[in-house]
Amino acid sequence: MITLPAAIALAAAVLTTSFVSGIFGMAGGIILIVMLLVVMPVAPAMVLHGATQLVSNAWRAWLWRSEIRWTIFVYYAIGAFAALTFFSFVRFTPDKPATLIAVGIIGFAGLWLPNRIAPDVTRPMHSVGCGALCTALQLVAGISGPVLDVSFVRTDLNRMETVATKAVVQALGHLLKVVYFGQLLAGSDGTVAPMAIALAVVTAVIGTQMSRHILDRITDTQFRNWSRGLIVGIAAACLIQGVTMLGIEARVF
Repeated sequence: MITLPAAIALAAAVLTTSFVSGIFGMAGGIILIVMLLVVMPVAPAMVLHGATQLVSNAWRAWLWRSEIRWTIFVYYAIGAFAALTFFSFVRFTPDKPATLIAVGIIGFAGLWLPNRIAPDVTRPMHSVGCGALCTALQLVAGISGPVLDVSFVRTDLNRMETVATKAVVQALGHLLKVVYFGQLLAGSDGTVAPMAIALAVVTAVIGTQMSRHILDRITDTQFRNWSRGLIVGIAAACLIQGVTMLGIEARVF
């Protein structure tokens, strides 16, 4: 049973992060998983996060469905299912500090790559590789936003195409994550309250719907510049939080 204060906090977190993701096609999911990892074990946090982000991204993809670049999705899905097949045989749950530090490092590394070797999701083989790597990160770290973001940020897609195509590939990624971590959770003592999932799903749709008006008004230049700033800020926050948690664990032991 979820308490009223916990329900209010969860609703506020999901509403805010879905609103941010609805504008930029990024950032909100990373912020949300960091919040959940602070207060929940890894596997339940991954399931709740995955269910929330699945609905948020699916709704965002529906809103902008005419802008989706389906060729990118098809190639991305090939890589995604290849990664799922591999990790179905590996099966492990990472610890929180490692998850946060990995996400932070990947975010900075992606932005520092020179243009000649930077990933470009509009290229078929890059899209397959992006699908495989992002799905692997989803199943290991729970999120892949920084890698996915840098695969889109230097393309010639406009902001609508970027948000719509990101949404549909992320919906697939989160669906695979829910299935993967749901299996891990089924074999443990952990649970996720159905009410928490229902509340998160409803507020995710509301936050995504609210963001549509903002995306209509910003320019493509503003979109790209603000996206880069968000990647840097979130990567730094993940690194700081991860290192802090690692330091706390080291003092305990």
